[in-house]
Amino acid sequence: RIRPLGGGEAMERRAGGRSVERTGPIRFRTTFRNVIYDVFKARNWKETDSDADWDVAWIDTGWMREFFDSMHLEEHQLINHFRNHYELTRKDLLIKNLKRMQRSLVREDRLAEAARFEFYPQTYVLPADYGLFVEEFKQQPGAFWIMKPIGKAQGKGIFLFNKLSQISDWKKDSRWKPSASRDPQEQAPQAETYVVQKYLENPLLIGGKKFDLRIYALVTSYSPLTVYLYRSGFARFSNSRYQITKNTLTDNYVHLTNAAIQKTAPGYEKDVGCKWPLRSFKLHLISQFGVARIDELFLGIQNIIINSLLAVQKVMINDKHCFEVYGYDIMIDDMLKPWLIEVNSSPSISADSQADYDLKYGLLDDVYTILDPE
Repeated sequence: RIRPLGGGEAMERRAGGRSVERTGPIRFRTTFRNVIYDVFKARNWKETDSDADWDVAWIDTGWMREFFDSMHLEEHQLINHFRNHYELTRKDLLIKNLKRMQRSLVREDRLAEAARFEFYPQTYVLPADYGLFVEEFKQQPGAFWIMKPIGKAQGKGIFLFNKLSQISDWKKDSRWKPSASRDPQEQAPQAETYVVQKYLENPLLIGGKKFDLRIYALVTSYSPLTVYLYRSGFARFSNSRYQITKNTLTDNYVHLTNAAIQKTAPGYEKDVGCKWPLRSFKLHLISQFGVARIDELFLGIQNIIINSLLAVQKVMINDKHCFEVYGYDIMIDDMLKPWLIEVNSSPSISADSQADYDLKYGLLDDVYTILDPE
């Protein structure tokens, strides 16, 4: 049951096993000055810069790494990341957990369930899997692959290739190997880790352009798994018409749909943008393919989200103080099959248009309606 919202009401909190009556607004802590700040202020919550004396905190993942383990949170405090969120949101660990879940189901002879996890592209982690990747690469001559650094966002460091010679610059960086010593001081530097994935060469196109979907999921608990999917979202489009040839191989404006990249494209129209509301997108697809096929498509997207969360459920550190808003990036091929591209632990909550602001404001406001810290 969701109670009516409103700031400034008397609240009952628990501290040290006893109830404590306190009057006054919710206290929030955040360094962000964007949509989340507006949501907090609109609820008449009070900002604090205290490191410990707050009710809700919206912080970045770096803060979690640095401070969370050394903190003691009171019963009522809420924070917007799980301790090891990276099990789902770091590209290499996501793939590791999905593959492990699949293998486990196959060993248990639950083949139909294992088949439900075939929603991510063929993937290898480099440099660890380089030998295996080269073997597979040679089995698929002429195929296109995409390299992604595991620790970067907004399309940074991503490139396509279809010849091993085209990753020679990366291989130069990967010449370092760890020494035999277990002493960290004697370890040689390691190359930056990448994932390499089979590039989806047959994406569904609209107006000749490539796109992906941003879907938002709120997880309030991993034990039991409790997830809410936000009805609104958007499709992100490339600025250039799609074609996959050797001449377009290095053109990120053709292949990458990240808004941060597309905003710098020649001819980009700021007033138009590169996003289309999910509802309008869905209605367009229904007009093209019919209700039944699009309902099946969106059910498939929902199952991708649920199964990816199940894949990390056992390794995720559940904490009653923690929740997470994940941004799922989904691509659709020309057979209307959805594919998981990545999961973001810090999806952008800044807005580049009024429609974008309204969507993200509604998302974050609903998150705190569900969490109900009041």
